[in-house]
Amino acid sequence: MRNAEQYIRWLQDLHNRDVAEVGGKNASLGEMLGALKEQGVRVPAGFATTASAYRQFLRENELETKISGKIESWKKSRISLAKAGKTIRRFIRNAHFSREFQTRLKEAYRSLCEKYGDDEVDVAVRSSATAEDLPEASFAGQQETFLNISGEDEVLEAAKRCYASLFTDRAIAYREEKGFDHLKIALSVGVQKMVRSDLGGAGVMFSLDTETGFRDVAVINAAWGLGETVVQGSVTPDEYVVFKPLLNQNDLAPIIEKTKGAKEKKMVYAKGGSHPTKSVDTSQKEKQSFVLTDEDILRLARWTVHIENHYAKPMDIEWAKDGESGDLFIVQARPETVQSQKEASVFKRYRLKERGERIVQGLAIGQAVASGKAQIIKSADEIDRFRDHAILVTGMTDPDWVPAMKRASGVITDLGGRTSHAAIVSRELGIPALVGTGDATETIDDGNEITLSCAEGDQGFVYSGKLKYEEQEVDVGKVPETNTRIMMNIASPAAAFRWWKLPARGIGLARMEFIINNSIKAHPLALVRYDGLKDTAAKQAIARMTKGYKDKSEYFVEHLARGIGRIAASQYPDQVVVRMSDFKTNEYANLIGGAEFEPEEDNPMIGFRGASRYYSESYREGFALECRAIARVRNRIGLRNVTVMVPFCRTVSEGKKVLNVLREHGLERGKDGLQVYVMAEIPSNIILAEQFADLFDGFSIGSNDLTQLILGIDRDSAQLSELFDERNEAVTRVIGELIEVAHSKNRKVGICGQAPSDYPEFAEFLVRAGIDSISLNPDSVIKVIEHVSRTEQNRTSRGSE
Repeated sequence: MRNAEQYIRWLQDLHNRDVAEVGGKNASLGEMLGALKEQGVRVPAGFATTASAYRQFLRENELETKISGKIESWKKSRISLAKAGKTIRRFIRNAHFSREFQTRLKEAYRSLCEKYGDDEVDVAVRSSATAEDLPEASFAGQQETFLNISGEDEVLEAAKRCYASLFTDRAIAYREEKGFDHLKIALSVGVQKMVRSDLGGAGVMFSLDTETGFRDVAVINAAWGLGETVVQGSVTPDEYVVFKPLLNQNDLAPIIEKTKGAKEKKMVYAKGGSHPTKSVDTSQKEKQSFVLTDEDILRLARWTVHIENHYAKPMDIEWAKDGESGDLFIVQARPETVQSQKEASVFKRYRLKERGERIVQGLAIGQAVASGKAQIIKSADEIDRFRDHAILVTGMTDPDWVPAMKRASGVITDLGGRTSHAAIVSRELGIPALVGTGDATETIDDGNEITLSCAEGDQGFVYSGKLKYEEQEVDVGKVPETNTRIMMNIASPAAAFRWWKLPARGIGLARMEFIINNSIKAHPLALVRYDGLKDTAAKQAIARMTKGYKDKSEYFVEHLARGIGRIAASQYPDQVVVRMSDFKTNEYANLIGGAEFEPEEDNPMIGFRGASRYYSESYREGFALECRAIARVRNRIGLRNVTVMVPFCRTVSEGKKVLNVLREHGLERGKDGLQVYVMAEIPSNIILAEQFADLFDGFSIGSNDLTQLILGIDRDSAQLSELFDERNEAVTRVIGELIEVAHSKNRKVGICGQAPSDYPEFAEFLVRAGIDSISLNPDSVIKVIEHVSRTEQNRTSRGSE
């Protein structure tokens, strides 16, 4: 090794094979600088001190014996961990770098200054630990980082503080727990040009969904200012989700989720004083704006794919956007260590068996449920009083909180996002967490029994009391294949990714109403005709919800498109059948601003609903927004696995009118592979099946409505509930007739409902009748697949006799 390289290595000369000498963090930066430059991935220039330089520093200052002595005294309980750590750190800070090391580091820093045309370039000084005989060992988050450092002497001082951070209390405890020899761990210091994200933004991104392990998305968190606020979890960041398989098509924008975070504070450069950075409040404009443009989001997502492909594993990546140049940079990349380690064929499912009063909600981390006593602790100085198996409630966490988190059955924080410290550690520990609740420490009563549920989608909830729940382990690797296509019914976009491991083959019913009711909340016509709204309260509510949207209609289209997009992405490229809105008039009226646009009906169940609304002059403008959303999902996001389904289509002429309206809005049946299905839920759909088959590409049996209209029973009537039965011969006969006619016209027939799950004999009937697909709630999929498989095998056996 040449003399200079004994102490300093430039990042552009490093590769992954250099981990033992410069640590994983610095080796990874060098690897990306060399291997991914042609793909456009930007990494700021810099250099790293070597592990050899660190070991020489210990020898020259005769620190090995002093350090081992203090560690031994702690292990024998002669002194506390805090005392041992503080003493060792003082030893290091009082020691001296050799003249040769100082010269080499100053030369490297001056070269970096020359590269950027700055007398004292501002740099980030980061610790990168490595084990001498265990180069693959991970020490992520154990050592310190120092930002906005400038000047030769300041860089030297920051490097020494990095050395000292190898012996923080948490780092010592971590190594002891893992069985590492403290003196066989070395430290490399990375010195890298600062990205002026204090004037822009920064954050963290993962190349998979952090809660479910779904591999086809990139998840990006973003906040204003330096990225430490996101890593620490001291703010609730923006979150963007991008569907990776379509990123190679430059004419598409496969962003399937954009959630605006509160972004309460930002970290910026400080002028003067002993601290180079400071935390300040963000402005109202910053709170109400997204940090990244769509162009930025797509570029970062493409970089994520390049980085993941290069390393051939899911990755955890830190990025920064320079507020002066507008350029994006990657400042760290390391393997994701939680979801990527889980067995792909096995997953656990949790389900609440009862409901209680909701106290708070936030971002769900993990998919589990926990119950116990809430314990509010607001300072790490108080963690010694934390009780085993309680649910920890606090503002935010950092590495000092880990000992308490290990003893907790769940964690709840006021601040933070999916990439915060609390989220990352909770995932590693396998416990549920709720982050970014805003006010959990004020709303939850200390000592009360609570239930923390992360089993309901990407939003989690805290319920009052200790609720009953069930836990089930599912091994999808042992599930048989079937000829009958088994699909899922999905309403909530948030829950869609939870089921990606299930051996379902698409979604047979995606309910648009759930997105409108829970995400959009406003009546479409109240948005289209906002200026003329008479309801003052509704107008004010819509104004708050649509802040930042010049066109109120775009609020509806964007939210609906992204919700449908997330559902469609979860099963791509398998078919996802999206039913156009099927609210009854009373349900539409309950949307914000809806009362002005809906008639009062005595029997909404068979009133102004479904297809009849789509071409009506009183709702055409609202249906146009639904069409715009579907067109965006298929043509802009690129998810052409979406099939449109028309509900409650009473007559053939009505079907023709709806198809014409769809065509007017760019949804022409057959164009770009668009299929249009019709719900078979009215007797006329069966009686005139041949004519409906000439108009539509397939049928989906709505067994609830079909049963009530065939038998003349109000499905909501308690007095007639015993008579309401999909297995009634009148119902099964018309279903059999529909399948026969549809197949004669080369049309597919599916069914979406729980009857095949509730009644095994009904599932057997459907298989014998030749149904093409059965669509169910996700928790019924495994059971029905097994039953259908047995039925198909029995049919085959009887046929061969």
